[in-house]
Amino acid sequence: MAIRAMVEETKIGAEHLIYPIFLEDGKGIKTEIKSLPNNYRWSLDLLIPEIEQCMNLGVKTFDLFPAVSEELKDQTATYSYAEENFYLHAIRKLKESFPEIVIMSDVAMDPYSSDGHDGLVQDGRILNDETLPILAKMAIAQAQAGVDIIGPSDMMDGRVGYLREELDAKGYTDLSIMSYTAKYASAFYGPFRDALNSAPKSGDKKTYQMNPANKREALIEAELDFNEGADFLMVKPALCYLDIIHLLKENFNVPITAYNVSGECAMVYAASQNGWLNYEATMSEMLLSIRRAGADGILTYFAKDFAQLLKR
Repeated sequence: MAIRAMVEETKIGAEHLIYPIFLEDGKGIKTEIKSLPNNYRWSLDLLIPEIEQCMNLGVKTFDLFPAVSEELKDQTATYSYAEENFYLHAIRKLKESFPEIVIMSDVAMDPYSSDGHDGLVQDGRILNDETLPILAKMAIAQAQAGVDIIGPSDMMDGRVGYLREELDAKGYTDLSIMSYTAKYASAFYGPFRDALNSAPKSGDKKTYQMNPANKREALIEAELDFNEGADFLMVKPALCYLDIIHLLKENFNVPITAYNVSGECAMVYAASQNGWLNYEATMSEMLLSIRRAGADGILTYFAKDFAQLLKR
C-alpha cells in the first residue's frame, strides 16, 4: 500500500473543492432538496455554523446561489442589484464573519427573471447584447458586497470582456472571473432548478448553451473567454464531459475548473440509498476522475462529505 500511494499520479484534497450552497431569505431555514438529498436551502443564520464546520474540514471556497421569491422577479432582474437583496447582504455578513473564506457568486438573470432564462427575453428571443448591462450591474453589486470570484453562468457572447471592463472601471481589478466557458445544454441540471425554482417558463436554453455533441466548439468558447480576461475556465457538467476538461487543460495556461452538477450527484445519492452503489467509494472515484481529467478545482455538492471522508 505504501508503494501504491508513493506512485499515485493524481491527488485530491479539500483544497480542490468548491461547495455550491443554496441561500434563502428568512430565519431558521434548513430545507432539504428532495431531488438532491443531503443538500439544503439555508437561511443565513443557520448557514453561518455550517460554513464554520466546512472550514474546519478544510473546505474554504463556497459558491452561493439565491432562491428568490417569485414576487421579487421581473423581466429585467432588477432585484439582482437592489440594495435590499438578501443575497448581497449574506455575502457581506459571511465575509465579515469569515474574512479568510473565498466566496464565489453566480452572475445570470435566471434566479431573478420572471422568464426563468439567463438572458433578457423579448418576443420569445434571448437578446444577447441587451443582457450584458444587466449582468454588469449584478456583478458590480456583488463586488461591492465583497465577493471574491464572480461566475458568469449565462453564456451570453462577449460577457466576460464586458464584465471585466465594467469591473475594472469601478476599481475591482483584483476580482477574479470564473467563466462558465463550456456550459452544455444538459439533462443533468434538474435538481439545481428544483432548488432555485429557476426553470425556464417557456422554451429551453439550447440557443445559448452548448450542444453536447460539440467538442471543438469548446476550444472556440475558451479562446474567447481567455482573450476577454477570464481567470478560470469552467466546464459544466463534469462527468459526461471529462474529455472537454482535458482538452481545455491541454490548451490553456489558466486554472481549469469543473462543475460536478446536481444531476450527477443525485444519481449517486439515489443509487446508494437503494443499496446499488457504495456512496463513499463512488463519490471518491467520481471526484478523482474529474481531477485526473485536468480540473484544478471542482464545484461539487459532495464537498463536505468528501472532506469528512478525508478527515477520517
